[in-house]
Amino acid sequence: MQSTDLGNKESGKLWHRKPSPAARDGIIVNIIHSTCDYLPKVLRFLNVAFDSSGDRLIAGDHQGNIYVFDLYGNRFNLVQRTAQACTALAFNLRRKSEFLVALADYSIKCFDTVTKELVSWMRGHESSVFSISVHASGRYAITTSSDTAQLWDLDTFQRKRKLNILQSVGIQKVFFLPLSNTILSCFKDNSIFAWECDTLSCRYQLPAPPESSSILYKVFAVTRDGRILAAGGKSNHLHLWCLEAKQLFRIIQMPTKVRAIRHLEFLPDSFDAGSNQVLGVLSQDGIMRFVNIQTCKLLFEIGSLDEGISSSVISPHGRYIASIMENGSLNIYSVQALTQEINKPPPPLVKVIEDLPKSKLNSGDLKIKVTTGRVQRPAKSRENKIQTRILKQDLAGSFENKEILLPQPSVSGAWLSKGDLHSPSSWVFPSPPLTLDYLFFMNELSDGLNKKRLQVLLKGYGEYPMKYRMFIWRSLLQLPENHTAFSSLEDKGVHVAFLNLQKKYPIKSGKLLRVLQRTLSALAHWSAIFSDTPYLPLLAFPFVKLFQNNQLICFEVVATLIINWCQHWFEYFPNPPINILSMIENVLAFHDKDLLQHFIDHDITSQLYAWPLLETVFSEVLTREEWLKLFDNVFSNHPSFLLMTVVAYNICSRAPLLNCSLKDDFEYFFHHRNNLDISVVIREVYHLMDTTPTDIHPNSTLHVFVALTKGQYPVFNQYPKFIVDYQTQERERIRIDELDYLRERQMVEDMQAEVDQQRVEDEAWYQKQELLRKAEETRRELLLQEEEKMIQQRQRLASVKRELKVKEMHLQDATRRRFLKLQQDQREMELRRLDDEIERKLIEENLAKAEQACLNADWRIQALHKQRCDDLQRNECYQEVARLLRENRRKETEVLDAMMGEEAKKWEEAKEKDFHLKSEKKASALADASRKWFLEKEINDALEHAEHLYSKAVPSYPNGQVASSGAPRTSQLDDISEVDSSTCSKLISKKSFFRHLKHSAHLSKTVA
Repeated sequence: MQSTDLGNKESGKLWHRKPSPAARDGIIVNIIHSTCDYLPKVLRFLNVAFDSSGDRLIAGDHQGNIYVFDLYGNRFNLVQRTAQACTALAFNLRRKSEFLVALADYSIKCFDTVTKELVSWMRGHESSVFSISVHASGRYAITTSSDTAQLWDLDTFQRKRKLNILQSVGIQKVFFLPLSNTILSCFKDNSIFAWECDTLSCRYQLPAPPESSSILYKVFAVTRDGRILAAGGKSNHLHLWCLEAKQLFRIIQMPTKVRAIRHLEFLPDSFDAGSNQVLGVLSQDGIMRFVNIQTCKLLFEIGSLDEGISSSVISPHGRYIASIMENGSLNIYSVQALTQEINKPPPPLVKVIEDLPKSKLNSGDLKIKVTTGRVQRPAKSRENKIQTRILKQDLAGSFENKEILLPQPSVSGAWLSKGDLHSPSSWVFPSPPLTLDYLFFMNELSDGLNKKRLQVLLKGYGEYPMKYRMFIWRSLLQLPENHTAFSSLEDKGVHVAFLNLQKKYPIKSGKLLRVLQRTLSALAHWSAIFSDTPYLPLLAFPFVKLFQNNQLICFEVVATLIINWCQHWFEYFPNPPINILSMIENVLAFHDKDLLQHFIDHDITSQLYAWPLLETVFSEVLTREEWLKLFDNVFSNHPSFLLMTVVAYNICSRAPLLNCSLKDDFEYFFHHRNNLDISVVIREVYHLMDTTPTDIHPNSTLHVFVALTKGQYPVFNQYPKFIVDYQTQERERIRIDELDYLRERQMVEDMQAEVDQQRVEDEAWYQKQELLRKAEETRRELLLQEEEKMIQQRQRLASVKRELKVKEMHLQDATRRRFLKLQQDQREMELRRLDDEIERKLIEENLAKAEQACLNADWRIQALHKQRCDDLQRNECYQEVARLLRENRRKETEVLDAMMGEEAKKWEEAKEKDFHLKSEKKASALADASRKWFLEKEINDALEHAEHLYSKAVPSYPNGQVASSGAPRTSQLDDISEVDSSTCSKLISKKSFFRHLKHSAHLSKTVA
């Protein structure tokens, strides 16, 4: 057993020498993943899944590292690091490089193994996803958690449907049935429902299991054909359900040491057509047991109590088993190695009994004559037959008992006579007749199936059942399955003759091309002639396509075909087998001379109407089903049957061939499919085999069937060795010459390459220098442009600075002007205040002077009136003057008081109410006008009165008194003039005062 530690490597080889698993454990390789940290630890693998080819698998550990293991290419690659544990994996999507992984955060992600990129991220689950089931088409996927199941469309990665259930009823598993459009949902209450995928309508529900063996189902498995469902749980009982009949048809009891079943999986087989018979059962003790559900026999087991298995997955083709062990490692098992002991043939059923000496024979002895392939014995009575009762399901799904009478061997060891064994009438069939499936199960013999019996059945049914065809072919051809010999041929690698096979035969499937290349290479290594046989790929291709999953069987089938059905083909190598074609022409001439004459008339030889059918073994002119049906008959008959088939094909196509006249039409006819019933052709072959004379029958030339030898393959030298050797020598010489030529050409090419390299380097150097020069010039131009741009930017910056400076100066000037104006306004206001103060003081002084002048005037007038009263005798005049003066004095006092009150009111109202300024100005102006008018009037009246008095007084005085009286009059006039001047000054000062008030009011209004 080889062990591989992944460590910190992202890729590498799985094994460094070819694995040879032992039959006892079957382990190909043990894979562990340990870290190289300070404290090394093993990272446990949690989940594993195979892809559809079965040669690649994907596994994830509990740290989220996901690896792809290629068992065919012996490689592993780390494709993703998710940084969290994966809970489920699926690798069978429509796009083969993509896979699904369910993570611990309840999300599902899709990654690509080639690009290692995230393709999609799907969310919707609220608990851990423990199962991912992908539809057979790869378009849909079902993810299952404990509380819900969701159906996803993998083309759009959108959720299509969601299955909601009650909390009391949990989900065990929801999955697609293989090769069908049905979804099976299994719940924790043992209810199982089948749903239609497209409409999600319920198709049926399985009934409840019987109470006597009722178990809670935990795990489930379905065969590849979707007919049988296996269910198990915490019990050692297995329930097998027939999904077609929808009923439980078998209960299997496991050994007593099995107390619970943890996992179930069917083991696929290439030859069972999906009706898997072997079931793998993983129990609680970590051992996975594989049992046959038909015979209920334990076949083999993997795992042990010391190295228990946690979970297992089987590849789709049934070659490998990937098991996650309880210690966290991953084991890859070889099913072929595990079943090596089981597949050993049983002891021979036909025993050869040597004859005793005649002297010892008596009448009670049995006389047996042993011939090739035949056993004879005396007839026995019907009492020696036993009844076997089997449970067989009919087409309707019900079960009924049917009786089959089988021959019973005698006590002495001798078996059935020739008639009993080989004639159909000696068998007792139930009603309805015995089916082929059951017959093949019951007739497995040590050396395969009985050929004579199969020939009889083949003539009755026309073909073998598809389900057992491969097994029948292997038995008819008696394939030895020489694994060691085939491995030695395969280890030699691809033959040089088939290195460029894909150029001549561009096959779309890469796998099919590789299998064809390996098969042809193995044949070429087996015999040198096959490396030069141009039609070998055409001959082997249909068998390669049929057995592409088992290359050993494919090689041995083709080799057996060449040894037996291609006898004498290589005697005229490299030309077509003229002797074989002559046999065909002779048979055709005997059975249909007209058709042969038609060929001769149109220059059509056997190389045109026979050889294309032989070199392609009819694969070009028949469909797959027709070809399989034909070779059922070819492998069941003498090797001459294939040659007779060529003649029968031409005879059955007689009508269209007689209508052909051009060579191209004949070539097209024998290289393309035609409207021909293969059953008619086969019947015609049997007719030709029976009616052809012995002298021209190919049986006389071709020997009987010879199987490949066991252990080593036989030497194949049935060809003109000197031609092959000569061709080999010539080819070797040509190869050597070609090698020399290639060597010389390689030297010339190397020299030319060096010269070209030097020239390229020189040109590159010159170009580099030119580029450097251009780059330098470009950079100089760029520098100049940058300098010009810099200068322009500096100029623009300077102009911007100037503009900013001018704006700043303008702003400063405006600010200075506003400040100066503010200072000027403040000073003007101060001056106005001072002027107002001065005017107020002047007004006060003028008023005081006017009052004093009034007082003086009053005193002088009183004095004048007293003097006049004293001087004149007229008291009335003096009294009138006194009255007038008193009245004047009273009026002046009132005017002065009014003026003072008005001024006080004006100053107070100017401070409190600006809007009364105009009215106050008008009132002040009126008062001033009235006062002025009054003063002028009084002054005028006083002057007139004084003049009047003077005019009156002057004539009344004597001459002597005129002079004396002149002085007082002069003084009086002076006093009057003085009063007049003072009055005028008062009026002028009042006028200026009122003008000042008006100006102050207008200024305060403007400021407001």
